[in-house]
Amino acid sequence: KRVLPQGKCEKMDPEKNDEEMELFTKYYTEWKGGGKDKHSYKVIPKFYYRLPTEEEYLLQKLREETRAVSLQRKSRELLDNEELQNLWFLLDKHQTPPMTGEEAMINYSNFLIVGEKSEPKIKHFFKAKVFAKLLNGDPYGRISLIQFFNYVMRKVWLHQTRIGLSLYDFAGHGYFRESDLENYILELIPTLPQLGGLEKSFYSFYVCTAVRKFFFFLDPLRTGKIKIQDILACSYLDDLLELRDEELSKESQESNWFSAPSALRVYGQYLNLDKDHNGMLSKEELSRFGTGTLTNVFLDRVFQECLTYDGEMDYKTYLDFVLALENRKEPAALQYIFKLLDIENKGYLNVFSLNYFFRAIQEEIILHGQEMVNFEDVKDEIFDMVRPKDPYKITLQDLVNSNQGDTVVSILIDINSFWVYENRESQSPSDDSSAELGDAGHERAFAENPPE
Repeated sequence: KRVLPQGKCEKMDPEKNDEEMELFTKYYTEWKGGGKDKHSYKVIPKFYYRLPTEEEYLLQKLREETRAVSLQRKSRELLDNEELQNLWFLLDKHQTPPMTGEEAMINYSNFLIVGEKSEPKIKHFFKAKVFAKLLNGDPYGRISLIQFFNYVMRKVWLHQTRIGLSLYDFAGHGYFRESDLENYILELIPTLPQLGGLEKSFYSFYVCTAVRKFFFFLDPLRTGKIKIQDILACSYLDDLLELRDEELSKESQESNWFSAPSALRVYGQYLNLDKDHNGMLSKEELSRFGTGTLTNVFLDRVFQECLTYDGEMDYKTYLDFVLALENRKEPAALQYIFKLLDIENKGYLNVFSLNYFFRAIQEEIILHGQEMVNFEDVKDEIFDMVRPKDPYKITLQDLVNSNQGDTVVSILIDINSFWVYENRESQSPSDDSSAELGDAGHERAFAENPPE
């Protein structure tokens, strides 16, 4: 009820009461910042911005310049050589005795003191979790100065390298296409003293050789892209940048895929196989690869499954072939060979698949006048080595998990590898070790003990 001027009372109209409540709710909600529109799709903040198309040239250039400025700003936030030297002086000044052998140590209290005295851009390294990560059982609860300094150096190097790589990621997606990585390596060549002797005419072949290793191992699904994060996490970039060392040993160069001797070796082998000098390899030319003991059945599968041009293989496809056969223990190499062995494209190898390839081995055994080897015995040995989940099928994952995948594929595709495996118990220790050295060891063993 409400009181009228004349002193009379009047009942509230229910409709008016509802209207007042509706108005009150509306104004109160708006005053609190609500409202129906506040929660509608019309006011959702924009979180997706499409990339400019090829036709939008100005937008593309604006985006590239913006990224470049951003990366330069991040680069300035990294520690330079002078700042790293100052950090080392501070660490050395606050080391905590006694020394462990010749290694200086620091406790947590002094660790925090150094953090307080350091440059602002270094302070984030002086955290409890970093100290705890580097603890290595010191009885006084200290960490090694050199280990901490190397930790900082590694982090700085990773950020610096990430920024350097990102400059070549023109699309800004966080991954490299082949052309992006080719540009990076091409511009890196002049900064690597160990590649100083390369002729400029060989640069394109060197770049192709280097890029294929990254994509063969880091892009197993053959998408044509590899994440920059994966490049930083693997050891291949370290191997490439190792060529900055002017005093790199001959042994290190020979074992480094990216070195000049290694690249020239691989390219030289390709030229030697190319008897008709047309720049491509036929099946007959590839059959002389290594010791020339790969079976014809396996080579047939190579030319059926791999990219060819009028039935011949180019240098890029040849590089994949070499990387697979020279690194048979690696999952990516096993995947490459497994695809060739999986003739029925079922995702596994069965008795039929094994017998299909081993018949070619038996033919070579007969050709060399050796005693016939029973397939059933070899089949049982293979299944015993792999121990697959399904006793009748061998998957790629079974091969990888067994740690015997390289042995299994080798005895199915290469008569020389089979001969080395078959005679492993009768060989001397020095000969036996050669079986574990990849193609080089197989070639030496075959040369020293050829079938009669």
